[in-house]
Amino acid sequence: MKTGPRRLRLVAGVVVLLILAFIGLVLTPSYAANWKLQRFISQLSQNPPPAAPVESIRAAIVNKAASLGLPVRSDDVNVEVSRGAVRVDVLYVVRVGVGGYTVDLHFRPAAGGN
Repeated sequence: MKTGPRRLRLVAGVVVLLILAFIGLVLTPSYAANWKLQRFISQLSQNPPPAAPVESIRAAIVNKAASLGLPVRSDDVNVEVSRGAVRVDVLYVVRVGVGGYTVDLHFRPAAGGN
């Protein structure tokens, strides 16, 4: 008689694990793209183009984000140049649909400065 409830718990556990795996698969591309953007921003702040205007740095970040499929607008990027050091802050939101439910993922990659 115990095999019925035990089997039900096993099936429920497998279903929960499959749901979690599905959610992970849906969310992973956004996190991976953000990680790539973070690496780009870190490299850019460590080795800024010589005498590059703020707008060209901002444009490079927006273009990189677009190539990664991220919804980053020029207004989302804050670039500060002080004594040759570049500080970059980006704030953007990725909206992801997960099985009829919408999740807003807030990302804030940043690099540089002191």
